[in-house]
Amino acid sequence: MTIKLFDSELKVMEVLWKTGDITAKEISDILKDEIGWNMNTTYTVIKKCIAKGAIERREPNFMCHALIAKVQVQEMETDELVDKVFDGSVDKLFASLLGRKKLSTGQIEKLKQIVNNEEFNDDL
Repeated sequence: MTIKLFDSELKVMEVLWKTGDITAKEISDILKDEIGWNMNTTYTVIKKCIAKGAIERREPNFMCHALIAKVQVQEMETDELVDKVFDGSVDKLFASLLGRKKLSTGQIEKLKQIVNNEEFNDDL
């Protein structure tokens, strides 16, 4: 299942991923405090997420339940970024990331572990 979520929709989803099932009113209260959204904005975005199949509305009290996990969205967004900006090449993505910022020794070691684990998983 591929669901394209816009930045505003991701803000709503982040609240659900952090808190679990909560009411639309509670989401609205959180986003009002965090980013200044009014209730109508939040409810509109929640309804868009429901229409896309990312959130399920449950009663009573307009309870919201995430139907898509954060890791799924991360994977879809990463795939889209790699395809759109790096011609489908993960190598180009890594080269870009590594070339833009000075990494600490710890960060480099962590990346090596990730790469080594991926190579091991490919051998299975």
